[in-house]
Amino acid sequence: MWRHVAFAVPGEPEHGYRTSIPRRDESMMNDTNARPTAPDALPEVARLFFKLGWIAFGGPAAHIALMREEVVRRRRWLDDQHFLDLLGATNLIPGPNSTELAIHLGYARAGWRGLIVAGTLFILPAMTIVLALAWAYQRFGELPEATALLYGVKPVILAVVLQALWTLGRTAVKDVWLAAIGAGALALYLLGINEIGILLLAGALVGLLRLRRYGGGAQAALLMLPNAALLIASGQSPVPVSLWRLFLIFLKIGSVLYGSGYVLLAFLRSDLVLNTRWLTDQQLLDAVAIGQFTPGPVFTTATFIGYLIGGWAGAILATIGIFLPSFIFVAITNPWVPRLRRSPWASALLDGVNVASLGLMAGVTLQLGQTALVDLLTALLCLIAGVLLIRYKVNSVWLVLGGGIVGLIARWLGW
Repeated sequence: MWRHVAFAVPGEPEHGYRTSIPRRDESMMNDTNARPTAPDALPEVARLFFKLGWIAFGGPAAHIALMREEVVRRRRWLDDQHFLDLLGATNLIPGPNSTELAIHLGYARAGWRGLIVAGTLFILPAMTIVLALAWAYQRFGELPEATALLYGVKPVILAVVLQALWTLGRTAVKDVWLAAIGAGALALYLLGINEIGILLLAGALVGLLRLRRYGGGAQAALLMLPNAALLIASGQSPVPVSLWRLFLIFLKIGSVLYGSGYVLLAFLRSDLVLNTRWLTDQQLLDAVAIGQFTPGPVFTTATFIGYLIGGWAGAILATIGIFLPSFIFVAITNPWVPRLRRSPWASALLDGVNVASLGLMAGVTLQLGQTALVDLLTALLCLIAGVLLIRYKVNSVWLVLGGGIVGLIARWLGW
């Protein structure tokens, strides 16, 4: 029943990033019904995701890296393969990936209550901060200054993401074909191809590559190719403000939106600037900026916009509307994740989605690096954070806080 398996764990240089710990058979390890039943599981979930909600700067790629460090490396709730499977599942449904991953992880650790608590407490800190900034924005007409803080935080986040990419890549890239597909996903992302199209194409390609081995079952991968191809190819008078319509707009966006924050910007502009004229372009850009430099989910941009349009009620309704579909989608899909892994052809599709997800994550990291490493000090911050993270296993929370302090000091000294 028990066996030893090796998987990647950072911070163990003497053993070449490899260590061996006992774990249960894979069919049990990935069985959502076999989650821990410790009485402190729910409070543990609550503490972790409430903390992450306050310090998870840097967008979805950084959030995923932080979650991986906490639940795989530090707490060992699950292994890298299970973590990757959950990450791949979030990429196949609409909505904010890092929030959905938090919901999955809460469910894996503490059941249905964990699902609700993890997602809610990951969102709540960002929502609180954004609400305060929205109030200040409407009262004073300008955005609070955050440049100095982000100057020091971004290089540290870059180091956390790079570490997670390296470690997860060692688990996901199981052969040369998966490596090639991951590299192809990165190239397509940098060319501006639709993200969900890349994921579907990668899953279909891996399924087809294993067609001969697994027989007719893998032919289901062919059904994904037309959808992937379609995705890759692919002024009114002002409307009176309605809280119900505001809620429905954000519910729709949360139900259908795949892709990055730039895709979110397109949806918001179409619905709120062009169709209803509830916002101006400048307000929309300011809202997106708030979502970018606050911790937690970028989708809390909805909180800011909801406040500008409908006050406190608008902020709450917009936030519920954009995040509610994620809870529903995760609750529906989570029980299928271990079944997908046990099915040969579905496992092939999931392997393809996993490496493509890492390719997309690598693309985001490259873009983050262009803005994070702007001078010698930021390059040194990234290098030092990487050494402390990998060699000495320093908690990334302290590294993020330290980076922010360095940024504020540098601004005070006039660097």
